[in-house]
Amino acid sequence: MTENKRSKVAIIGSGNIGTDLMIKIMRTSSVLEMGAMVGIDPSSDGLARAKRMGTAITHEGIDGLVKLDVWPEIDIVFDATSAGAHKRHNEIVTGAGKVMVDLTPAAIGPYVIPVVNGESHLDAPNVNMVTCGGQATIPIVAAVSSVATVHYAEIVASIASKSAGPGTRANIDEFTETTSAGIEQVGGAAKGKAIIVLNPAEPPMIMRDTVFTLSSGAEEAEIEAAILAQVDKVNAYVPGYRLKQKVQFERFGSNNPVKIPGVGVFEGIKTSVFLEVEGAAHYLPAYAGNLDIMTSAGMATAEKIAARRLEKGAA
Repeated sequence: MTENKRSKVAIIGSGNIGTDLMIKIMRTSSVLEMGAMVGIDPSSDGLARAKRMGTAITHEGIDGLVKLDVWPEIDIVFDATSAGAHKRHNEIVTGAGKVMVDLTPAAIGPYVIPVVNGESHLDAPNVNMVTCGGQATIPIVAAVSSVATVHYAEIVASIASKSAGPGTRANIDEFTETTSAGIEQVGGAAKGKAIIVLNPAEPPMIMRDTVFTLSSGAEEAEIEAAILAQVDKVNAYVPGYRLKQKVQFERFGSNNPVKIPGVGVFEGIKTSVFLEVEGAAHYLPAYAGNLDIMTSAGMATAEKIAARRLEKGAA
């Protein structure tokens, strides 16, 4: 893809996630080009930064976006607002023939985790990036599912309270529901559960994620190899993504079975994976890895969609 064929994008939401994504696109993407930054607070730092960087802005939300001169040139729109606002945003964006990359937990479009199913929904009008916790943990569940039958998977995402803006806080319930569904639909677990913790510690703690799976049909060495390979794949687009410690295993047999609500009596292997995600500090400090993995996944997906749209246009 040549420089003059970059796809113009708009970001709805000038808060933490939207601003981090804007800076990441401007600094690192050779495929995407910022077209507009959209907010509802005229005094927001994100809009001020976008204006200083030469990007068209509006504080009138989606209605202001469609009035901008650049609107006809926009190919892809990111929504970094809230699940509640996303429905109307999606109707306007997809109705205009543009692609929506949803960074809220609204889950109107199919779930996308780049390393798991990143090639599967490139023609969808709306793709959902699940949640920050989902982007960090579902790849691990999928890795175990690739070699074993995962009967149950549970994830706990712990993020610094300072990295959670108003949009994130407003979406807590949707976070747990969307992430749990993603664990099952994309991760391959028969049953999934998600928990998010906003850690108020000072100084702020780096993003930490714990993944527990109960599986059968594969040995520890095979499971560990799949997990390590998956960590490397995620690390390729989120450099701060890594294992916190060695993968741990515990066996349950007929002499020590465990009963899981909704699953029943389980015999097999419990795998415990401990992750941390350090942010690239494009906008917020490095402890905000939850922003970095979300915006990195969204940008990686949008770049693939942009390439796909160019290929279809050239055909």
